[in-house]
Amino acid sequence: DLSAETQVVFVAGGGTYTDVTPAGLSLMLANKDFPLINVHVPYEGEIATTDAFIVYSEISQHLDQLPANKDEQIVLYCRSGNMSTQAARELAQLGYTNVWNLDGGMIAWQAAGYVLTNNP
Repeated sequence: DLSAETQVVFVAGGGTYTDVTPAGLSLMLANKDFPLINVHVPYEGEIATTDAFIVYSEISQHLDQLPANKDEQIVLYCRSGNMSTQAARELAQLGYTNVWNLDGGMIAWQAAGYVLTNNP
């Protein structure tokens, strides 16, 4: 049940995004139908099936790499969750309605027993 693994976060200035635990993201990746985007800089590894690498602070300059429909699901992650939270807030403020953020980032992902690829 994914609801136990998620929490909706309200963004100042309007909009929301959803924090998801590593276990929740793992469940979602089993039937992946969304872009998975690593927003961390510098590069410190990735979750398998990552679709794009967009610097968190430049996300609004790369909307062409995101779904044209702002209601489609997008999942962001970084190393600790800080950069992806900032990117999720920005996308929510830009009108994206289905933004998800890996809570705790790659650190939490590995701590939960999941692997990173190309981990330096």
